[in-house]
Amino acid sequence: MSGCSNTNDYEVYGAIHGCVTDYETGAPLDNATITLSPSGLSKQTDAAGYFEFKNLEPMQYTLTVQKQGYQPNRKTVTTMSGEDFQTDVQLKPIPEN
Repeated sequence: MSGCSNTNDYEVYGAIHGCVTDYETGAPLDNATITLSPSGLSKQTDAAGYFEFKNLEPMQYTLTVQKQGYQPNRKTVTTMSGEDFQTDVQLKPIPEN
């Protein structure tokens, strides 16, 4: 056997990460919910507005981002094998009447 380690170390999965911010102020939004379709996975943003989905099959996904007091926003992204895709999302506050 040769001195090479595992020959199957090509990364077949991708990842999506980014930040959710307020459209008007640019402030990070914590506890925003990001739902990934078609996988159905869901994550909450941290205090810095950051989220990350790992080990995703290479394909097109739709991110739906929601937070109370803000209009939902959607973004379509395509993951590639072995690549991290950064996508930042802005949410517009719902105007108070």
